Amino acid sequence: MAESLNVLGEPLEPCSMKPLTGFYGDGSCHTGPDNRGLHAVCIYATKEFLEYSKKVGNDLSTPMPRYHFAGVKPGESWCLSGPRFVQALEDGMAPDIFIHSTHERMLELVDIDTLKQYAIDL
Repeated sequence: MAESLNVLGEPLEPCSMKPLTGFYGDGSCHTGPDNRGLHAVCIYATKEFLEYSKKVGNDLSTPMPRYHFAGVKPGESWCLSGPRFVQALEDGMAPDIFIHSTHERMLELVDIDTLKQYAIDL
């Protein structure tokens, strides 16, 4: 896989190895043409965000052992789908993000100034 860049134009940093995240299961928010959900934004999960996400149909917190998924817990990082981040933004429930671990393709959906407002690693 070619080196990916983050929204700041720098090399993409890992998001989370535990729980292991990323569309490609490599701990980073890499994306490509086969990642239709654009899992490109590295979020910091809070209890409030996980409850909101479950309420709108994207249950990230319930374990699914058959998929080897332990569920995301408050305080963990996760590569969230770009459209789900936009939905949370519109609902006033957007989570904080790790901007250095957020793929540059998120700029197709959200401008850099908005992403910087939610960045906790600047």
